[in-house]
Amino acid sequence: MKTMIFRLICLWIVGCSCGVAQTYTNYVRQTQMPAGVTWDASATVAASGSQLSSLAINPGGARFDLWTIFSSSPVKEYLLNTKYVSSYVPIADVVIRTEDPYSIIPRTRADRPFYVDVTVSGLLSGATDPEPSKSVTLLRHVQSYGAGGTGVGVDRSQAILYSQASITQNGKQTLTYALSAVPGADRAKIRGEERFSVFSLEDYQAPASTLDSLFVQVWPVADGTISGISNGALIRTAMPQLTIAMNDLYPSSTTYLQFYKGNPVLGTTGRILPWSLAHSDSVPLSTVKTVADYDGFFDSDGRWTMELLTVTPFGIDRLAYVWFDLNHTIEVNGAVTTIE
Repeated sequence: MKTMIFRLICLWIVGCSCGVAQTYTNYVRQTQMPAGVTWDASATVAASGSQLSSLAINPGGARFDLWTIFSSSPVKEYLLNTKYVSSYVPIADVVIRTEDPYSIIPRTRADRPFYVDVTVSGLLSGATDPEPSKSVTLLRHVQSYGAGGTGVGVDRSQAILYSQASITQNGKQTLTYALSAVPGADRAKIRGEERFSVFSLEDYQAPASTLDSLFVQVWPVADGTISGISNGALIRTAMPQLTIAMNDLYPSSTTYLQFYKGNPVLGTTGRILPWSLAHSDSVPLSTVKTVADYDGFFDSDGRWTMELLTVTPFGIDRLAYVWFDLNHTIEVNGAVTTIE
């Protein structure tokens, strides 16, 4: 048996110091084919770099799984990438691009597009070349996390095979998806993932194996309400306390209240109340907050609009608004009489 040395390049963790590197622990698991013997290639893998494989690669090949553990509470573990290596199987690379620059795990929102780059090299076409060297299979799986799900502990064997295609030519192709196909009745509120995998063909030495695999998480569109003031209300005394309900705030977003004189007009830039919510977790957030003691910011009578806005990698979205009339003027009616 010839001993092969494979240099594992940790491309995907993407050199992400990003201020969160200290909270992620990465490791690589090597699985020998076809026996299925596993070996942790390293207890800790840096955010970028290379290392020698722990075991010799048999004629049946070996699969390398790149995992990361997020030291949150509870601890979250994610399979980031998978590579299969053997003597004559082609090489494949999957890259998922979204409008969100977050680089630990690709992610997007239910109403946004994303792009998948699939690059294949090493395909052969000779009459005597083995079949597994001539083509590979691209699979697209979709899976819902369910109501309130975050993907932690998800059983990916339950994912739905959405489509598959055979690739017989070397080179790069880009697939464009206007919207995600993650299952869900309310398309704005889907949450789950799409996985794109390139598989080798089965042969006598090894089963069909993952050459490369990557997933993108899809999070719902946020919404919210402003309670405490109703549309068209006339306010003569102090401004009432507000209750701000926010649902499915996108990861790495900032949400705030702004106000301006006049009727509601989408896209208006107003003044910001000294209250905001910076959401830095990697999953959506639903929460309720109260706002009080803000009366001094409204300096004149008349029609006013207040808006709840959220800033995400996709732009600024209005979650809720309310308009009201302010009249602090006190009118006194009286008469003066004299008795002579």
